[in-house]
Amino acid sequence: MSVQNPPETTPASLQTDSDLLISPYGGELIDLRIPTGEKPEAVEKAAHLPSIQLSDRAVCDLWLLATGAFSPLKAFLGRDDYQRVLAESRLADGTLWPIPITLSVEPGPEIAFDREVALRDSRNHLLAVLRIEEIYPWSLKEEALAVYGTTDERHPLVAEMHAWPKINIAGRLQVLDLPPRHDFRDLVLEPRETRSRLEQVGRANVVAFQTRNPLHRAHETLTKSAADRVGGTLLLHPVVGLTKPGDVDHFTRVRTYKALAGRYYDPDRSVLALLPLAMRLAGPREALWHALVRRNYGANHLIVGRDHASPGKDSQGKPFYGPYDAQELVAGHQDEVGVAPVAFQELVYLPDEQRYEEASRVPEGRKVLSLSGTQVREDYLGRGRRLPSWFTRPEVARILEDAYPPRHKQGVCIWFTGLSGSGKSTTAEVLVARLQESGRQVTLLDGDVVRTLLSRGLGFSREDRDLNIRRIGYVAAEIVRHGGTVVVAAVSPYRAARNEVRARVGQGRFVEVFVDTPLEVCESRDVKGFYARARRGEIRNFTGIDDPYEAPLNPEVVLSTTEADAAANADLLVTHLKNQGFVADAEITAESAADANAAGSASARDLLHEAV
Repeated sequence: MSVQNPPETTPASLQTDSDLLISPYGGELIDLRIPTGEKPEAVEKAAHLPSIQLSDRAVCDLWLLATGAFSPLKAFLGRDDYQRVLAESRLADGTLWPIPITLSVEPGPEIAFDREVALRDSRNHLLAVLRIEEIYPWSLKEEALAVYGTTDERHPLVAEMHAWPKINIAGRLQVLDLPPRHDFRDLVLEPRETRSRLEQVGRANVVAFQTRNPLHRAHETLTKSAADRVGGTLLLHPVVGLTKPGDVDHFTRVRTYKALAGRYYDPDRSVLALLPLAMRLAGPREALWHALVRRNYGANHLIVGRDHASPGKDSQGKPFYGPYDAQELVAGHQDEVGVAPVAFQELVYLPDEQRYEEASRVPEGRKVLSLSGTQVREDYLGRGRRLPSWFTRPEVARILEDAYPPRHKQGVCIWFTGLSGSGKSTTAEVLVARLQESGRQVTLLDGDVVRTLLSRGLGFSREDRDLNIRRIGYVAAEIVRHGGTVVVAAVSPYRAARNEVRARVGQGRFVEVFVDTPLEVCESRDVKGFYARARRGEIRNFTGIDDPYEAPLNPEVVLSTTEADAAANADLLVTHLKNQGFVADAEITAESAADANAAGSASARDLLHEAV
């Protein structure tokens, strides 16, 4: 394991009042909450102000601004700070800060200079009052290229940005209440609370571990070794705000952290706390941001792994960032940030020695074992097989098995896109019947039906089309999240909206099916007469005539309805879904049952052994 040694001493300018932990970034923790005695009057005043409803992302940002986790920030970024963050990863005064923390809003009469607005969450809880001191536009392309290095809509944040309003506001914040959290309240600790627990442990050096995944034995080895090498305390600090769509849900993850922290970590050398951060998946810039945030929580070291904060691969199948770009950027700024990276490579298991080691340090010819995240999901959890004990603790394995049934029982979204008249709905109807024959319960969301019920009143402007797709995508994602199968047949002409839905559903559970039927063929099938009316100018903004259709760049499946009929195409899709594990053959079901029986026997033996 490659670990950078900590400095011998911490500069006096970075000390806290206790002279133990590193000081907050900028010297002090910001607290934006109004005094308790002033709250009743402020709440009464806010009740008469126009309101802005915050997104889940903005709610996370507000929590971290209010409690000092984003110190030295005191507000959402104004224009000068925003522009310099994009250009140089610095605030206007030169302070290093790599990620823009902004509040975008729809324009309206209430958005005016020197006006106050109440900030509320999606459930209308009053959170804060903002006095508008700046109003400025922002550019999706400029921000995406500067911060994320791409405009590729397969990047989850870039896809999400298409739905953001196009103006930002900034100004003085008065926080009346922190966003309410009802889960794991004993572990969602503010920076001051976390620092207090770390000070009780009594070590100046603190190494933080950023994670959005369950902890397996390689992580356990890594974190304990890192704490030993710096002679300090381990801060297990998983993110429970917004992570990558498709990640293991935070309830499951936190259950695994609690199980491990309670049995396998020394309570005198470790602290478990949860961080309600909304990740941007910005790779290197995000890693640097994580280091700054963790300093506010008392850490002067951060474990930075391979592909830290990466969203995966782009629409061409290439990684968005280099595997070690994040490590290099954090190392290049460690003196300024005050947080040293603890870099590590891939760890593999040596079965003959029953231990983990960095792959680069294993002698040639030595037997090694390793499992990728894909193998864990597809070969084990997806097939109902027990994870091996060398890879993960039995407590973690049981929690994951409970939360993630075999793949043929997991949710999936099959999304048909193509021109009107391409054959989407006909093929989708046949597919639904085939899937029901195989034992899957299926919901069909047809574009025409949705327009009549869910999206009645929407027109055909780009904004209304995108809103229609987001509504369908929201329903589809909820069905998938609860283990259902949903088939969607909608023109969905714009690539950004489809990729936004992909991100919401989760990359591994979204199957984009491009029904590639030429326009002239669709027009010849014009059973509803829409194309003819569009050609005569009676219908405006009709896809393929006077409004564009953006074909998928890299769909999972491409169908031709000129060379195959709906039944043949549906069979092709069933085969694809079987290959992905979403439809079970009899052989797969039998194997899963056998594995389950074996796992049950093993669990019984384990319990008997523990009892003895």
